[in-house]
Amino acid sequence: MAQINATVGDIPGNVRKILETSARAREAKADLVIFPELSITGYPPEDLLLRASFIDRNLAAWEEVAREISGITAVVGFVDRDGKGRTYNAAGVAANGGSVGVYRKMHLPNYGVFDEMRYFQKGSEPLLVSVNGTRVGITICEDVWVSGGPVPREAKEGAGLIINISSSPYHAGKWRTRRDLVSSHAKRNRLPVAYCNMVGGQDELVFDGGSMVVDSSGEVIARAAMFEEELLVCDIWGREPHGPIAPIPRAEEEVFRALVTGTRDYIEKNRFPGVVIGLSGGLDSSIVAAVAVEALSSDRVLGVTMSSPYTSKESVQDAHALAANLGIRCIDLSITEVFDMFRSTLAEPFRNLASDSTEENLQARIRGTLLMAMSNKFGSMVLATGNKSEMSVGYATLYGDMAGGFAVIKDVFKTMVYRVSRWYNESHALEIIPERVFAKAPTAELKPNQKDTDTLPEYEVLDPILKLYVEQDKSIREMIEAGHDPDIVRQVVSMVDNSEYKRRQAPPGVKITPRALGRDRRMPITRRAET
Repeated sequence: MAQINATVGDIPGNVRKILETSARAREAKADLVIFPELSITGYPPEDLLLRASFIDRNLAAWEEVAREISGITAVVGFVDRDGKGRTYNAAGVAANGGSVGVYRKMHLPNYGVFDEMRYFQKGSEPLLVSVNGTRVGITICEDVWVSGGPVPREAKEGAGLIINISSSPYHAGKWRTRRDLVSSHAKRNRLPVAYCNMVGGQDELVFDGGSMVVDSSGEVIARAAMFEEELLVCDIWGREPHGPIAPIPRAEEEVFRALVTGTRDYIEKNRFPGVVIGLSGGLDSSIVAAVAVEALSSDRVLGVTMSSPYTSKESVQDAHALAANLGIRCIDLSITEVFDMFRSTLAEPFRNLASDSTEENLQARIRGTLLMAMSNKFGSMVLATGNKSEMSVGYATLYGDMAGGFAVIKDVFKTMVYRVSRWYNESHALEIIPERVFAKAPTAELKPNQKDTDTLPEYEVLDPILKLYVEQDKSIREMIEAGHDPDIVRQVVSMVDNSEYKRRQAPPGVKITPRALGRDRRMPITRRAET
């Protein structure tokens, strides 16, 4: 199982990786090597699939791969096209310098982040190929996620092994669902199943790998590591079928590694030299900086403090302590003079009007402007630091703290930010994120003595309600019946509904939960709110 990190659109680079990995598999004495879904084009190619020239280049690449494969059988994901110009999500089988079969995906997902019916036609026939005397049934991703898929048909037609090539996007804990799914197919059909998944980041999506082989009893006999490229070799038909079994990380490590993978590939594949982060001395910017250093190295991360009249000296101290612990450069800028100039300019139109969130948002927007100026000057990407709790309820400033090219923790609730940050310090056996950052009450520091709880419920109260409403579409009545305070529920629902226009303008960020803001949750901006 060739668990590779393919790049969307980099067809020549993906082909090189496929051929090099096939050669390594042949040297390892493997009979069969399988690659992830659409490994030639990268996944998901989205509207690139509407370009005939892109399909042509992909088909030429598949022909090249088929010609070059020898001494081993390879199953490779690509885009097939029929004589009528219809396209298919396909798996090509190559051996002895040519194609020996093509399977077309029979079940196309069209939910959540998937939109395959926009691009592909459904295949209609299963495919079995002979590999060193064993008949192997081929499936692609969604084919094993639906009942009545091709697996039972291929089993009845004499398959001795079922393979599934997949590009299954990550969300926390999904490895367990996949394992149970693959295991159930193996037990039901009394056949071993080999599941090969993509790894790497693509815009908001992360592919976590975790490729595996289960035997006919449903037991995992080989598993690749999560979030790493790997060639996993498994002897399925030996006297004692086996391969290496990578451990599963604990939940907080899993989320952290997903954030690192998504951030690294977003920056690297889009060829940014580094990143700029506004360091507030708070927890969100601290964990974003830690992710960035893990993803890129400390010399490619620049931290910036931007003090206002309301910034405490402790916040600046904590930001510098973090930067020193991470080994990143940190520069200090003051926004006080610029803030005073803005207020002076607006003094006449705002005459006789009390200060309110307008002045708070001015500070955030000044900071966003400074960060984007450094991005323009240095070519680095600004990483936004808002979390899912804030983004859900609109506790963020358009063109201010929402400014940036990538929002690392956009899909991480605040309570999970605390858990991941604690794990991060524990995993290093050091207080990299200063303890004072954990201890102090969350605050935007945009007015005297401000705390997040001036506007929001405690995060331990807020996050469970958001999970029910944002991720599970529960009604106000259902949430109240589940035991949540009626007034708080109505407040939270109102804030979520009234902030859709903000979220529509937010940068992309790593998908961590089963239903992320954005691609997973597509709400109209203009609508009547639930009462």
